[in-house]
Amino acid sequence: MSVLEIPVNTIDGTATTIGGLLGGRAALVVNVASRCGLTPQYGGLVALQRAYADRDFTVVGVPCNQFMGQEPGSAEEIVEFCSTTYGVDFPLLEKTEVNGPGRHPLFAELTAVPDASGSAGDVEWNFEKFLVSADGEVVARFRPRVAPESPEIAEAIEKVVS
Repeated sequence: MSVLEIPVNTIDGTATTIGGLLGGRAALVVNVASRCGLTPQYGGLVALQRAYADRDFTVVGVPCNQFMGQEPGSAEEIVEFCSTTYGVDFPLLEKTEVNGPGRHPLFAELTAVPDASGSAGDVEWNFEKFLVSADGEVVARFRPRVAPESPEIAEAIEKVVS
């Protein structure tokens, strides 16, 4: 199955696929959390969204509560926090498990891709980032402490946008 064919639900419960959500755009898929030391990365993700939106690119936030319960809120609370605190205007999926036996099929595919050091496997923490090309290829993986504003993320995005 292509990454684009994987079924997902948006944060409001709408069923779609990754391809349907992306609509031909490349994306940076990020597992996010509202109560994490890395939560300020939302600001950088919003900046990426705005910088590349007109070049067939989007960020996709995937709330996850698997790391010390740092995303405990309801869908409505998550949306309110993201929009009022950071001005998030990119798509959010429903709260999702990224590791373990309940790992969502999307993350089963994403975590098979190695990072720059050659390590694949489980998501380490909140704000791990996966770059997906418009044709559904997972082309890069960035660990949580790699800031959205980092040169390596910008360089990777430049390779997949129009």
